[in-house]
Amino acid sequence: MNIECGQDKIIDGIHKAQRIAGRHPTLPVLSCLLLEAKKNNTLVIKATNLDLGVEIVIPAKVLKEGTVAVPAAVAYSFLSSLTTGGKDIKLEVDGNNLLIKTQHSNGTIKTMSHEEFPNIPRVVAGKEFNISSNDFIKGLKNVWYSASISGVKPELSSVYVYQDDGYIIFAATDSFRLAEKKIKLKKAVDFGQILVPFKNISEIVRIFEGINAEMSISFNKNQISLSYNGVYLVSRVIDGVFPDYRQIIPKEVKTNSVILKQDFADAMKISHIFSDKFNQIHFKIVPNKGVFEIQTKNNDIGENLQKIDATVSGDETEINFNHRYIVDCLQSIDTDSISLDFSGPNKPLVIRPVADNSFLYLVMPMNR
Repeated sequence: MNIECGQDKIIDGIHKAQRIAGRHPTLPVLSCLLLEAKKNNTLVIKATNLDLGVEIVIPAKVLKEGTVAVPAAVAYSFLSSLTTGGKDIKLEVDGNNLLIKTQHSNGTIKTMSHEEFPNIPRVVAGKEFNISSNDFIKGLKNVWYSASISGVKPELSSVYVYQDDGYIIFAATDSFRLAEKKIKLKKAVDFGQILVPFKNISEIVRIFEGINAEMSISFNKNQISLSYNGVYLVSRVIDGVFPDYRQIIPKEVKTNSVILKQDFADAMKISHIFSDKFNQIHFKIVPNKGVFEIQTKNNDIGENLQKIDATVSGDETEINFNHRYIVDCLQSIDTDSISLDFSGPNKPLVIRPVADNSFLYLVMPMNR
């Protein structure tokens, strides 16, 4: 292999791919990037951990075709440290080494045998649809923190994606809280449902965030792929049934509070300083007195009472929640005000943006 390519393009491609490279005790080549120089003047950068795979195609002047497997971490660390002023970088294979040359620097990286590098699978015999990358990534980001980090129940360690009544809907739950995001589709599609593994979401977001263009999504019962402008990513999907979460969303609201999001966030930040080892916070709402209070107490530190300006209505209520579960959802709310719906003792709290029905967040109370 002997090629020349632009510094920015190869560094960007290797940056996207290198974090997907994995470690495997019996297949060490997985820690490598596979670089393939093609006769059509393209360089294909591949990485996989067997659960997630990516291919990135960038333009290059190919003087000699070839394939090489180079350690991902070493290649990225070296290339990203170069200061070539955007000029071309030359890559050449010499025996078991990859030579990297710029105007001011030469590097030699030992390579590995590429014959055992797995193929990046293609999704075949599946369904396909196009969607704005911004919309799809926003949907994932708005809910994925609510998925379970445990693999005991795989369907809970995933983001559930499905289509309903002209919307693509994203949902995630760990059984203690639930997040749902609805995004209006520009044109109707029918693709059933997908369970995307939680552990793959961060890389999907990292690679496709900020593209601001339509991406193509294909999936079958085993895999989902996302592709745009020379970037192709494929992930396994979870074979399972997501719980019918809509039946746990309360139908009746006993107490409602409308609060400025920033006021609420500031109060929660202070309250957390005094929360106990269970992150417990206590809400007290007295509508006929216009009271909305957050109380926290830690026997080793002290206690705190925060009073928040809020519009409150309904019944008086006192209830405990996990602080972290409450504040996690604020990153998904773009409006200035939020609505908190309480349904009574031992019933979940539902948080929504004011005047925005596209997002819903449900939190189960603490019994302590």
